[in-house]
Amino acid sequence: MNDIEEVLGQDGLLTDKLPGFAPRTQQLEMAKAIAAAMENGSNLITEAGTGTGKTFAYLVPALLSGLKVVISTGTKNLQDQLYHRDLPQIRDALALPTFVALLKGRANYLCPHRLALALEDYRKIPPLQREELMKVRSWATATKSGDLAELSGIPEDTPIKPLITSTTDNCLGQECPSHSDCYLLEARRRAQEADIVVVNHHLLCADLALKEEGFGEILPGADCFILDEAHQLPDVATSFFGLTVSGKQLLDLARDCENEYHSECNDQPELLELTDGLKKSVRDLRLAFGLNLRRGAWQEIEADDSIVRGINIMREALDALNGLLELMKGRSKGLDSCHERCTLIAEQLTTLCDEASEEGIRWFETMSKSFRLNQTPLDIADVFNAQMKRHPASWIFTSATLAIGDDFSHFSRQLGIEDAMCHCWDSPFDYAKQALWYVPKGIPDPRNETFTQCVAELAESVIEASSGRTFLLFTSHRALRLAADYLEDRIAYPMLVQGSAPRSELLEEFARLGNAVLLGTSSFWEGVDVRGEALSCVIIDKLPFASPGDPVLQARIEAMRKAGGNPFMEYQVPQAVIALKQGAGRLIRDVSDRGVLVLCDPRLLTKPYGRLFINSLPPLARTRDLEDVQNFFH
Repeated sequence: MNDIEEVLGQDGLLTDKLPGFAPRTQQLEMAKAIAAAMENGSNLITEAGTGTGKTFAYLVPALLSGLKVVISTGTKNLQDQLYHRDLPQIRDALALPTFVALLKGRANYLCPHRLALALEDYRKIPPLQREELMKVRSWATATKSGDLAELSGIPEDTPIKPLITSTTDNCLGQECPSHSDCYLLEARRRAQEADIVVVNHHLLCADLALKEEGFGEILPGADCFILDEAHQLPDVATSFFGLTVSGKQLLDLARDCENEYHSECNDQPELLELTDGLKKSVRDLRLAFGLNLRRGAWQEIEADDSIVRGINIMREALDALNGLLELMKGRSKGLDSCHERCTLIAEQLTTLCDEASEEGIRWFETMSKSFRLNQTPLDIADVFNAQMKRHPASWIFTSATLAIGDDFSHFSRQLGIEDAMCHCWDSPFDYAKQALWYVPKGIPDPRNETFTQCVAELAESVIEASSGRTFLLFTSHRALRLAADYLEDRIAYPMLVQGSAPRSELLEEFARLGNAVLLGTSSFWEGVDVRGEALSCVIIDKLPFASPGDPVLQARIEAMRKAGGNPFMEYQVPQAVIALKQGAGRLIRDVSDRGVLVLCDPRLLTKPYGRLFINSLPPLARTRDLEDVQNFFH
């Protein structure tokens, strides 16, 4: 504890070593609580308000502990920030020899073998993708890590990515001709040897769910797990403890079978006939779902003969391909891998289509060119709790949004966390002086058909007062589009709309312009850090309750009702409170920031549950008068 005080306290080491570092009481208390949990091997759940400096609060005790620590973050961007910036800063300031490693999922690493295959098929690739492939080839001669995050000038969702990376399905393992040059294996080796390993929740949960990501050999050796942005964990874990078969997965299988045909077995033209049949059945099934993007319960599939027929045809095409691959066993390692994948997908489809489970929720979702058939567990508390017991260590969960008021039971109940100490530290920001919270008068109930129009009209007035510099956060794409159409010719400031460009580009442009208005939905409610005057106003259309039409939510609500619970107050309201805290948290990001938070939903003040939302937000000055907003900005 004395060491932590000497590092993070008044006149501590970081004050001397890191320009701009300012000691914070909340940060020091949080670091001491984490150090105590690590020393005792106990579990800890912590909420730290924006500006606490929670990253340093867990990195300092992790570095000082001498333990093997796995740090898991919500996104790959945060992973990179921790590994490339925050950890080296503190490690160098403390002059510690700690070995730190970064580990991502295999899709983030260049596969030299797959790159070589793609270059062999260079002429079959569209011209734009050929240019990207040449950039990859040039980069591949210089990279040491093979981490695709190093690549610049190529979109993250480029179509060539599947051509230059491997999957658990198509990896050839020790039979690969580039096995000795594998960047993924090198990253795993470094992670095994490291004192601190930085991963993300998807990779951690893939391993906990025993879905091969090559990380399993590291988990048993960890003395402590620190899970930042822990509010995302329940959703991420749920997806990994479930089952999914996608159209993309089947088309990738067909493509890899065709590649093996051209390189290993072009004396079997029947293989191409069967892969063509599988591809056609997948595309026909996507059409059977209709053109709209949607999520629906399995009952909707069973009620639609064309979809049922499409699934049966697809399964028949898959079985036929599997039969031929069985006969061709031993022809090549690649074909044998395709056969294993084909068998596994067929088994998964049988589970999804023929074996309804009371413990799971079956549902589907459609994308523009694909679909997913899913089975999601109703509850992961027992499963996650069992995984924690499988890896006895100190488990530390932290985020700016875990508690409902001061109560952590909603979060701990979702993950089955037992015997955890809980602590909550408020933000050191002076919200009463830095920010104003405006709940406008006269806005109708969100169920009223004029609601979004009224929000857009109000936003026009607020944007005028704030001189742009505004986020408009919506709970639905429909509301976003209606507001965008209304505001397009009515505001004198640049307008950026989600979907018109990649998220990162929109945020960069927003910060660069300094007076822009950005309209976004859920992906902009969290993980966005715009400091300074460029973001001086956040307008939220309504309380972010999950869509009642969501099939997973519907099933959970029904299960809770059958068990005698109150799903609205026990699940839906807590989830919405955490989402609102995330959205509101976009506004004040630094001690010098000032701004206005606008919440347009009258239910905050008219419904009994509104008090839960109000008590969970920082203590901002409040008003219901637009003139106060105008005066604030003046």
